[in-house]
Amino acid sequence: MALAKGSKAPDFTLNTKTADGLKEVTLSDNFGKKKTVLLFFPFAFTSVCQNEMCSISAGMDEYEKLDAAVYGISVDSPFAQEGWAKANKISVTLLSDFNKEVATAYDVLYSDLLGLKGVAKRSAFVVDKDGTVTFSWSSEDPHDLPPFDEVKAALK
Repeated sequence: MALAKGSKAPDFTLNTKTADGLKEVTLSDNFGKKKTVLLFFPFAFTSVCQNEMCSISAGMDEYEKLDAAVYGISVDSPFAQEGWAKANKISVTLLSDFNKEVATAYDVLYSDLLGLKGVAKRSAFVVDKDGTVTFSWSSEDPHDLPPFDEVKAALK
């Protein structure tokens, strides 16, 4: 079961790949400054994940108006994520949980998905400025998309 609403969000530092190289992103850097949306997804270069991240990218201004940072997190390498983002004009900051530590901490890791071990479940969390989870959603079905209206409502 995914990390529950009301829980303290486990802090993490993950890599994102930019044109300038690898850059570390730490969740707690947002504490006291802005809210954070964490969107775990199974794999780059898959249709449902692409639809999700492209849709979020197209609506990033809504999240910015709600004073929220948005991160997409998968177990893909940061290099694969960068290639996928470039190919699909994804502007969401993608974070590599290659070692599966963050998905484990948020309890959103499949033990087996299509014969593949340790893939992130499609999940969404909102973390407030104090580091508390104010919204938690996770699906056993990788085709289900998060209820984005509820995510946005949790940011208000």
